[in-house]
Amino acid sequence: MFEVTVEAGFSSGHYLRNYRGKCENPHGHNYKVFITLQGKDLDEAGLLLDFKLLKQVMRPVVDYLDHQMINDLEPFTTINPSAENLARYFYDKTRLQLHEMTQGRVTVKDCTLYETDTSFARYYE
Repeated sequence: MFEVTVEAGFSSGHYLRNYRGKCENPHGHNYKVFITLQGKDLDEAGLLLDFKLLKQVMRPVVDYLDHQMINDLEPFTTINPSAENLARYFYDKTRLQLHEMTQGRVTVKDCTLYETDTSFARYYE
């Protein structure tokens, strides 16, 4: 099995609903997101997936969230924009695009989203 991972970053604000503490108030983070792909077979060039292509797949999601109040964006108007839910959001968006791009040869293994330098959430299936 082969794996590749790409990192992207973005800055956004959010607040947590149904939470008691500082994070119930609007605040911001400099997020880092890591997407790890996996697959058994490499392409004709000997790559699981070109890093550049994975960055292109991630770019629309990063651009959608960057410098925004996440609570104002779908689906986070109803889903709490926790690190856990953001990790799942990246996972789902990346999985859909990759399936079309590689006809299932490459899948998303996991998504890790750092909210701070020392705190992260990971989503996988």
